[in-house]
Amino acid sequence: MATPSREVTSIAGGSARRALERRDLLTRWALILPAGLVLVGLMLLPMLLMALMSWLEPGSFGGVRWGHYTPEAYIKFLFDRNLDDSLSLNTDYLSIFSRSFGLAFITMLITLLIGFPVSLYIALQTPRRRQWLIFLVTIPFWTNLLVRTYAWILLLRNGGLIESGLKQMGLLQGSLDLLYTPIAVQIGLVYAFLPFMVLPIYTSLEKLDWRLLEAAFDLYANRWKALWRVVLPLAAPGVIAGCILVFVPALGTYYIPELLGGAKSLMIGNLIQQQFGASRDWPFGAALSFALLALVLLFMLIYALRFRGKGSLL
Repeated sequence: MATPSREVTSIAGGSARRALERRDLLTRWALILPAGLVLVGLMLLPMLLMALMSWLEPGSFGGVRWGHYTPEAYIKFLFDRNLDDSLSLNTDYLSIFSRSFGLAFITMLITLLIGFPVSLYIALQTPRRRQWLIFLVTIPFWTNLLVRTYAWILLLRNGGLIESGLKQMGLLQGSLDLLYTPIAVQIGLVYAFLPFMVLPIYTSLEKLDWRLLEAAFDLYANRWKALWRVVLPLAAPGVIAGCILVFVPALGTYYIPELLGGAKSLMIGNLIQQQFGASRDWPFGAALSFALLALVLLFMLIYALRFRGKGSLL
């Protein structure tokens, strides 16, 4: 039978543990609260406002007419309304979306094909040389993307540095006509987002236990099989992160297609900007934004369900 002193000690110990748990809980909430307020104030509330705006009528000179709810903005995405109020299919906006997804996907593939060998090369260097190479990779971040995009105009325009250099070497007779084409947009996207592919993959490869490669070679694997069966699965988290960091921003980018593509290579970001700017159709711009968000979330959900529990791209 427990003595009174032991019971008092047990009760006191339980109270101390509960007080410690409450203090830990309050500490966690105090640490989480600032970030939560920022997310709610700067992301969730604006998204809710955009969702509400997409169901309103556009104002005469921009803005919206509050209290007039209609799904017209979402109907306009797929259909044109005729004079007799009937609907006819309009694929213009779908073609812009498909072009944007195509350019973003190709950008992701090209940056992956370039970024993985570069990351592997950096990871195989000595620690001191790695620091210098990563330093070189991050140099583009020192200059604003807008300035760097204007620099590409000077390189790609007719009579620019690239065309002049090819003519001086005797490799070109006519004109390249690269500027204001989808190729120019693709070049700009790859240049802008390549570091976002290199850095996550390098982070995964840096942690790789290279003794696993030695074990693979001891088991008679050649270099390509060791790369495919050992390095790629272990680097999969970095590859996935890099693909997401490249694909999603490239899908909604605005500066690059605006400056390098002109009106011939309109992408989703430019279309949305036009609705909030020259067209003054804020509800349609909000509806386009949510259509883009829904498609991205759908692809991410499909990917998550497809590779759930596998922990690898392979």
